[in-house]
Amino acid sequence: MHLFTPNHVSIIAACYPSSSALASSGPEYRPNAQELSKLTYYAANRPGKINKLGGELEKRVKAGCHKAQYGNVRARASLLITLSVLRALAVECRRDISLLSPALVACLKVTLDSLSSDLEVVARAASVFTAWCTFTDGHVIEADSNLARDYLAVLRRFAQLSTADVKSVDHELRNRTRLVGLAALTGAVNSEALYCSSNQYKPQVSIISRALLFHVMNAELSVLDECAEAIKSNATSIYLAEFRSRPAIERRAASIHAHIDGESGPSSSDVLNTSLRVLQHMVQHSNGAQMGLLMQATFEGLDHLKVWEKLDQSRWLAQKACEWAQYQYRYAVPTRLVEQLLLIQDSSICTAQHRALATMVPAVFTSPVPLVNLSTSDIISNLITLVLRRVSIDPQDDLLPSLVECISSLGTHIYYSDQIQDLASELVSRLVTVDMQGVTGRDKEPGDRRRSQAIRCLLAGLLGLMRAADGSQMVSDDKNPPKNIPSSSIPQNNDSSQRPPSHLSRRTRVSGEVWHETLSLLCDGDYSVRSDYAHTLVDYLRKEIPKRGDTTDEDGVRRSRPLIEGSPTHQANSIGILLYGDSATRSLHATHAYLFMLATTSSLGISFNSTPSPAYPTSGDVPSIGVTAPTPQNESGLVNGHSTDPQGSYPARRSPGLLARTRKSSNAHRLLENIPEKISAATSASLSDYALILYVLSAIHEEVPTRGLLVGLPMLMALHGTTEVEDGTNEASKQRVKVIQELLARVWLVLGRVWECSELVDLAEKALSTMEAAPTLPPLPEFIPGVLRPAQTEVRFPPIEGEGRVGPWSNVNAEEALAILASAKSVQEATGLDRQGLLRRCSAKWTVDMALRDSADRPSNHRMMEGGSPLLKLSPALMAIENLSLQSLTRSVRGVGVSDLRDALEGRAGASNSALVRRPSVSTLECSPSLDLRSSPLGLTRSRSRPKKRAVTTSAGEVRDVLNRLGIGKQNGSSLLKASFQSPA
Repeated sequence: MHLFTPNHVSIIAACYPSSSALASSGPEYRPNAQELSKLTYYAANRPGKINKLGGELEKRVKAGCHKAQYGNVRARASLLITLSVLRALAVECRRDISLLSPALVACLKVTLDSLSSDLEVVARAASVFTAWCTFTDGHVIEADSNLARDYLAVLRRFAQLSTADVKSVDHELRNRTRLVGLAALTGAVNSEALYCSSNQYKPQVSIISRALLFHVMNAELSVLDECAEAIKSNATSIYLAEFRSRPAIERRAASIHAHIDGESGPSSSDVLNTSLRVLQHMVQHSNGAQMGLLMQATFEGLDHLKVWEKLDQSRWLAQKACEWAQYQYRYAVPTRLVEQLLLIQDSSICTAQHRALATMVPAVFTSPVPLVNLSTSDIISNLITLVLRRVSIDPQDDLLPSLVECISSLGTHIYYSDQIQDLASELVSRLVTVDMQGVTGRDKEPGDRRRSQAIRCLLAGLLGLMRAADGSQMVSDDKNPPKNIPSSSIPQNNDSSQRPPSHLSRRTRVSGEVWHETLSLLCDGDYSVRSDYAHTLVDYLRKEIPKRGDTTDEDGVRRSRPLIEGSPTHQANSIGILLYGDSATRSLHATHAYLFMLATTSSLGISFNSTPSPAYPTSGDVPSIGVTAPTPQNESGLVNGHSTDPQGSYPARRSPGLLARTRKSSNAHRLLENIPEKISAATSASLSDYALILYVLSAIHEEVPTRGLLVGLPMLMALHGTTEVEDGTNEASKQRVKVIQELLARVWLVLGRVWECSELVDLAEKALSTMEAAPTLPPLPEFIPGVLRPAQTEVRFPPIEGEGRVGPWSNVNAEEALAILASAKSVQEATGLDRQGLLRRCSAKWTVDMALRDSADRPSNHRMMEGGSPLLKLSPALMAIENLSLQSLTRSVRGVGVSDLRDALEGRAGASNSALVRRPSVSTLECSPSLDLRSSPLGLTRSRSRPKKRAVTTSAGEVRDVLNRLGIGKQNGSSLLKASFQSPA
């Protein structure tokens, strides 16, 4: 050694064996232990010398690599010893690792660039890299651009080694090479250098994930499951068991070896196990923002490897990413999947990436892994946008069924009771928009096909969403094909063993107000839309529609409940729901109106103007389509043709849902012009349409029997009236008359079975026995809820050739059937009406216009409030009960107001509150409720004369006391109270 050699150089040189002993220092190639101890002590106590030590070691590495490339054994041995010295310095100088980092990473880069094929050298370099990753905090990478560049180059080299395909018959050598690379990647994944900076996270994770995905996507699904279970049962890392469990100063770096004598060579499953463990650690340690970057890097890796076609592995990967992610960051997985679909939505064809991403989304949602912080409204909005975009590109796009499945699977994650109703409202809102405005495409061909396909996709997603929310298996376990209608009518309501078990759910059911917007699709111009919507409507009736007043099912079993049972308050509650209507009853009114139009109109299809409605403000402040809240109590504008808010107390600006309903109502009235008084050959409905009408009516009478009876029987009588044609009618008209009378006979048969009325059943079966000759109602094809099926074609009426004639038949006498049904004890008990009352109610005049008006009207003062108890008036009998007040009787979301008091009190002209000084309301003391609600919304008829008025059992003081409790000022004068409903005798 030269006399003037620097001290740090002398200390380093002393660590090496003599030049003659270098070649024989193997197989360990270790530095002299005593001299190495002096070197590490020198560096630890003199941090200022670390830069010089690193520079000297870098010179030795470059020289050794240059000579070792040409087979110099001594140079190779010296290089291995130098790498050992670097690792010792990294471990002992962990407090000052940032000072050594530039030289250390540069040495690794030179080594891997020069001798990447020498497995022993690579293993020694990987051991140094792991030691540095263990103790660095990562901040030095962001501060030094040269260091960051060298670090990424080293990381890229190890990633290439982890996927290396060594050209040798020895598979153990290939697996050892891959394990060495994966060991180095494990050190990087468990290092603070990966997570400390978001700027450095993306390039690192792109390199690492691509290498890991190579092993995951090329493995069999069964092998992946086995390795995942092995990782779960043995969560301890074989390389860095104590990572992050201790402070950096107390950590121990793993030592990596190419081979240990006595050990058998690694297998392919060992390589896959290590890859999954590295991937698990990377996912587990990432926060929300990093999870998004990781998912983006995953997409890029899958695209680079061209493995999107492997759908099973893709679904497995998405599920495990959710399972391994931190609980509060799992939402990033499905969110990024949907966003990636949005990024590639404009592709003209459905690629393998589209299919893979669309299968990964439902795989995440249907997995048992819980998700939090998930914005379901944003996801469903994006999915709907995707559906409409793909439909605009190609109505028959292969991606559409998968997107429908994505929408349906979103119903498996419920975070609050109104979530499904909110999501359904979003779907219905967009569906109404498509119904009115259609879907624009790239070409100039008519958009009817696009509009129909978009509507069918949204309907399938809506039904699948509701089914998934109830825990149903939409595809494999819950097939619900309609029965063969002509031969066996409709499944029995009484046999509970034939019905699928009900799934109790605490979620809010989709209200009739939301569903009301879609009912016009029953008269759509495209049969495939009518067919899909009819099946969706039947499923809604069977599983979703509110059945309050029809059934009581605390244990999930449907049972009829007579109205004569229970307290007077319960009786008034139920009769108010059934007669005056809640959202379900109003929906049934509209349903029967559209079914009648479908059966009789000569022109199906509603034309909607795509131009903006003038009802929107001209300022451009147009509400966006989204989850539309229910319309306020008095926001409907007109009730029976009279304004309910003449003072303009509500804003003139109307919601999109109300505008859509107004436009739909206007167009529905246009259809009324095409409804003839009698059935003719010009009627547009096909045989399949009449089968759908029977399917819907049967579901109504089975699922909501009491409502269906009170709302639907007048429509049936009106439909009977349209079939009373003259004898000279042409044969084509007789064809339709026969089919409609067969439909009505089958509906009477269903009514007889539901209400256990054997006489009505016999009457209907007798009529059906004469209708065997064609044409008869065709069977409906199988329908799987939540699945986008191919567009259905309708069965039309067969042509009448030559002088062919329709065979004779006998129909059900409507008056006789109604009389039998009205005499049934079960019907009277369920409705609380006697025979005369039922006859008067069900034989009342019915028109489509009246039904649509009843469906649009909100409950007035003489009707019940939506979602709460009926608005009971303060009767003297109820006021006499202790601790009973209006506030305890009316549990609605709206507080008691002045209008309620005005209706409760009889003409307070002398009231101190000016809001009460209005025209007195109609007295009902001498009137009884009429069952014919068509003639007047009040429905009052004069009762029999009485010798004298009924005495009032309350005093003015009690009324004043109630008013004071409600916060209304002191009242003067006497009061006269009235009751909304008469108590049944």
